[in-house]
Amino acid sequence: MIRSELLQSLAADNPDLRPEEIEQVVDIFFEEISARLAEGGRVELRGFGTFSTRQREGRTGRNPRTGEAVDVPPKRVPYFKPGKEMRERLNPEG
Repeated sequence: MIRSELLQSLAADNPDLRPEEIEQVVDIFFEEISARLAEGGRVELRGFGTFSTRQREGRTGRNPRTGEAVDVPPKRVPYFKPGKEMRERLNPEG
């Protein structure tokens, strides 16, 4: 599902809200998650999962075009850990 499909689905499920209002709520939701992660924090949504960041170590990579060695600096990357209810919903048998 892409963003536009999410907005359409939410609009269909909530006919009392204008599409502009739904889009604004979705934008604010994603912006808040991004802002917390940028600050080094985490966002826990009970029953869904936890968004956080992980540190990726620096390494030596290769330029695929030239084969030249390139230093890749360490960086933080987003990480999502699904919650128990999400895992159970995806795997109902076990």
